[in-house]
Amino acid sequence: MMSMLAIQDFHTVVRERHSVRHYDPSVKISREEMEEILKDATLAPSSSNLQPWRFLVIDDQALKEKLHPIANNQQQVLDASAVIAVLGDLRWYEQGEKIYNMSFESGFMTEEIKERFIQVASNGYANMSDEVKNSIIDVDAGLASMQLMLSAKARGYDTVPMGGYNKEQFVEEFNIPEHYRSVMLIAVGKAASPARPTVRLPLEDVISWNEMKS
Repeated sequence: MMSMLAIQDFHTVVRERHSVRHYDPSVKISREEMEEILKDATLAPSSSNLQPWRFLVIDDQALKEKLHPIANNQQQVLDASAVIAVLGDLRWYEQGEKIYNMSFESGFMTEEIKERFIQVASNGYANMSDEVKNSIIDVDAGLASMQLMLSAKARGYDTVPMGGYNKEQFVEEFNIPEHYRSVMLIAVGKAASPARPTVRLPLEDVISWNEMKS
């Protein structure tokens, strides 16, 4: 596992992270290190700390070959060390009691606050429309996904988030239970060649102060 001293500083990671589509197939990330990357990802914020994200790590080559056509034959699916399917649990609020009991036992919330949060999870989230539930899942899973990609970059690895795949076919072919929502795929590995540089709009095009510009 890479020493913490070798992990790059935050500003370097943010500026040097790019979407990489050409990977060195000989580089394999150990499951131990992949778990560290995923552990960082789960530190992302989520609505009421209910953590709806779930991850399916696909590192078996035969399964990557199965995924390849589903993901529009993108080469990174075959060559990256792993492809992580980011999913959202549509029944994520059912974990509320477990999460808040853990928080209570850790001394992070009182009994009163714990019970209040459990009630919100059990009643408030459960009764939301599917549209609102999907929106919460997509936002929270997106936050965890970005954190995952930054953690991988800090350890010297590269990533690319992928929305270009057949979600319905993926769910069917990989036997994903119906209460999971497929959010995105993320290829993780070591770049075989430098990523293509990209540009960003100037800040004046994306920032308004106190009142939105038309």
